[in-house]
Amino acid sequence: MALALAAGSAALTLPASAAAAPGKPSIKLSTGYLSGAVGATGDPTVTVTVAQSGSGSDALKVSATASSRDSVARAGDVQITGSGGSRQVAVTARGQGYADLTLKVEGAGGKSATTTLHYAASGAVHDHAATTRYLTGASDSSAAVDVGGGYMVVADDENNTLRLYRRDASGGPVRTWDFSSKLGVESEIDIEAATRVGDTVYWTGSMGNSKKGKPKPDRSTLFTTTVTGSGADTELKLGGSYHGLRDDLVKWDQDHGDRFGFADGTADGQAPKQIDGFNVEGLEFAPGSSSTAYVGFRAPLVPPKKGGKALLVPVTNMDKLAKADKKGAKAVHATFGEPVTLDLGGLSVRDIRRNAAGQYLIVAGSWAAEDNSEPYALYAWDGVAGHQPVKRLDLPTADPGGWEAVVDVPDLSAPGAKVQVITDAGSADLYGDGTEAKELPHAEWKKSRAVWFPLGS
Repeated sequence: MALALAAGSAALTLPASAAAAPGKPSIKLSTGYLSGAVGATGDPTVTVTVAQSGSGSDALKVSATASSRDSVARAGDVQITGSGGSRQVAVTARGQGYADLTLKVEGAGGKSATTTLHYAASGAVHDHAATTRYLTGASDSSAAVDVGGGYMVVADDENNTLRLYRRDASGGPVRTWDFSSKLGVESEIDIEAATRVGDTVYWTGSMGNSKKGKPKPDRSTLFTTTVTGSGADTELKLGGSYHGLRDDLVKWDQDHGDRFGFADGTADGQAPKQIDGFNVEGLEFAPGSSSTAYVGFRAPLVPPKKGGKALLVPVTNMDKLAKADKKGAKAVHATFGEPVTLDLGGLSVRDIRRNAAGQYLIVAGSWAAEDNSEPYALYAWDGVAGHQPVKRLDLPTADPGGWEAVVDVPDLSAPGAKVQVITDAGSADLYGDGTEAKELPHAEWKKSRAVWFPLGS
């Protein structure tokens, strides 16, 4: 198409592209919020999309021009890579805190536009910084299962969302699932434990009261998901569910002389995370079994005093319970085996995981601590009642967050074996302003740490 300009009897024809003035450029972020960490390897990034009518996107220049707080990150600490209409933005943190970073696109005709990236940087970690990755989108990671291809599904105890993450990279979830409506729950399940058998993942709530001792029925939800695909293509579908395990445990304990005080631990007014409380944080199947599963307790200790042992209660029909709430299913209640007590140095179960060879790892932690104020350790076990676990590693506590979940168990006899452990950082003050991570206003600023540890001999 051309445009003709007439002057007397003469006419000049110009290309339309020469006649049309370029428009104002546009610049848009995939998210306006980003978190990072001082000294981190492979922090999360955001995508910036730019365009200008009347000009090709390759010609557009994108840069950071200003920071509201240079002590956190300067404009020069922003790296923008890529070409065309989509670029990647990364930030190297200088210090802990918040900064608003101004990003500018400059196009043809001297025209430009800006946008703001709201950035938050947590402090440098003291231990295993090179193998630390940050899972953003939630801060209270509480259980995890491997789904192959370098990915894992992670639960959070502040909501009922299951999130799919890459295990080797920092960033937000690839996809999410929330089965609350199908499960008939209206509040948090307080998911604290999970285990996988074949294509079935079992998830359970803590079964405990609220911090103020109020009954929370939705926390007594046990449910399964069916896994199809793997890696980034993982799909989850709801399987079955059961809401009566807490009541079954209490009745079983009462029928056996109140050995563990479950009735008192679940009574109105009883906080769950007490040395004589009632709080579940581990779930794993017994050696060679797909029906008997150990339920691991954060509380109580046995006996409920300093130096007490950790408690596992075998549920011998876990596979049947998971189908109990299906329409037309035959009424079923939990059946139990002989309880197991483990000497974890006065600590209790925060997670338990088994591999195909029947080797177990137990994350041991305080019944009380929500953060890094008490010791944590990894214990190896063979899953046999009467056999005591062996400490393999004292988990570091110099950095924020409490150790909460082990993703899977390597061959514990192999030289150089490594394990990935995840924190619950919900109570942590990540950015130095006194705000607990679970209370942060933006999901992109919430995060947990996932750290690879060598297990040694």
